[in-house]
Formats: sequence, structure tokens, C-alpha cells
Amino acid sequence: MEEAILLLGGNLGNRELALAQAMKKIEERVGEITAHSSIYESEPWGFEDKNQFLNQAIKVNTELNPQQLLEQLLKIEQSLGRVRTGKVSARTIDLDILFYGNEKINTDTLTIPHPRIHERLFALLPLAEITSNTNLPVLKNTTEELIKVCQDKSKITIFNFKR
Repeated sequence: MEEAILLLGGNLGNRELALAQAMKKIEERVGEITAHSSIYESEPWGFEDKNQFLNQAIKVNTELNPQQLLEQLLKIEQSLGRVRTGKVSARTIDLDILFYGNEKINTDTLTIPHPRIHERLFALLPLAEITSNTNLPVLKNTTEELIKVCQDKSKITIFNFKR
């Protein structure tokens, strides 16, 4: 059993529902979710779009190896309407592996830890909620330390559900 930290996000359709459906499918296909952050709303990063993103970090205990985990996450994305176009664009759901235990992986299809986590405030803020003040695997920094030096100045807020 290994602990993986994932980042869920999306900016098309019913964003709240997509996150909830992704979490349900992750529990069914990947493993038990042991922690989750608040949901954050942010501007698109790396491209222009009128729709804001919702993002949430989760911890999951899994028996899948990293490649199997990636394959399951891609299948979940597809089942929730994700269409990959080969370029960064708006999407219904995006499931990224931020960390997988203490492993460092760099293959043609998978890089762990996520190679741009330190550049993305929308990933660091939810991650800080579930990692507290401990050193992150492989990176050897705390999330709080990475937030302090992150040059991303995007507006990011905790999402308030409209009921």
C-alpha cells in the first residue's frame, strides 16, 4: 500500500459535480481517500479562458503502482468527458499525480513529483492543507516554503458553494 497525492481540477460544465464524481471513481478504482483539501477557485494557468478552475488536493492509499495509477486516472478523466487535444486548454476534469510515496519517476509518460508543482499556486494552496508542515517527498521542502517562493501571483480563493 502506498500513499499518493493527487490534484483534481476542471473548468468546464458542472465543476463541483465533476470533482465529486472524480473522487467517487477514485475511491472505486484507485483506493481509499484519506484526506482532502478545501476546493479552490482560480484563473486558468498557462492559457486564456473565461471559465475559472476548481481545484482540490487529495491523499489516497493505493495498491496500484505509479503506471497503473496513471492509467486509471486517465480512464476516469475519459469517463467524465475529458478530451485530450495535445495542448493546454479548458477541460471537464484533470487528475494529476503530484506525489507517489517517496518515489522519483521520470519516464516518457510519467514524471513524479509533478514537474511544475512549485510554479503553481493553485496546486500548492490545497496541497498545504493536507500535508501540514512536513517536508514533501523528494522535494525536501515544506509546502509553506514553496508557497513563499512561488512566483505565481494568480488570484486564488476558497470556493463557496452556491446553494
